[in-house]
Amino acid sequence: MIDLKMYNVKEKLIYENPLSCEEDIKDFILEGSAAYSFPQGRLRLENAISASEGQKANYVLWCPEDFPADCYIEWEFLPIKEPGLCILFFSAKGRNGEDLFDPSLAPRTGEYPLYHSGDINAFHVSYFRRKEEDERSFHTCNLRKSYGFHLVAQGGDPIPSVADVKEPYIVSLLKHKNEVRFFVNGLETFHFIDDGKTYGPLLEGGKIGFRQLAPLIAEYANLKVYEIEDL
Repeated sequence: MIDLKMYNVKEKLIYENPLSCEEDIKDFILEGSAAYSFPQGRLRLENAISASEGQKANYVLWCPEDFPADCYIEWEFLPIKEPGLCILFFSAKGRNGEDLFDPSLAPRTGEYPLYHSGDINAFHVSYFRRKEEDERSFHTCNLRKSYGFHLVAQGGDPIPSVADVKEPYIVSLLKHKNEVRFFVNGLETFHFIDDGKTYGPLLEGGKIGFRQLAPLIAEYANLKVYEIEDL
């Protein structure tokens, strides 16, 4: 992991999951249709519905835990097949503070508008964006804040195309007070400072989830979440 002391914070590990077998994700919650396997001892995700079905082929896999507002999240990511893109949702809750899976919230089935303009608030960072032609020719990581479809930060994506990937990348983000930083192999790709007004109130704690756009195939491993405190 990165040296968090440079940001004047200290960390305490509060969640760790190797994502190495089906038992590791038995309590995870899938929205939409996906196929998962563990061919290399890592969670491999791919669409179970043809990509020709558009948004219906996309999905989100949620970790069931609630995490604090100030946290550092880290995981290993290995893209296997393009095109597509990946998203991590974090600080996800109902718009009135409800648990993400409160039955009063509208059902979610993987289509993106249900996540950015539905019943929930969340940050969502998209990375390894290889879906549209402009995304493949100019690689970026994008941070959006919802409710709404607010693009609040953007930075270069250092992960190469699948043909040049040799090993998993360590992807991580730091959410501390009103700041969000995103890293790939320790390289900071963007830094967002939220004023709590322009794009809505500051988001607190909540759940995290992995989203993929079909027909991308990718693997995940060694998910860790740390609680963050000031030094």
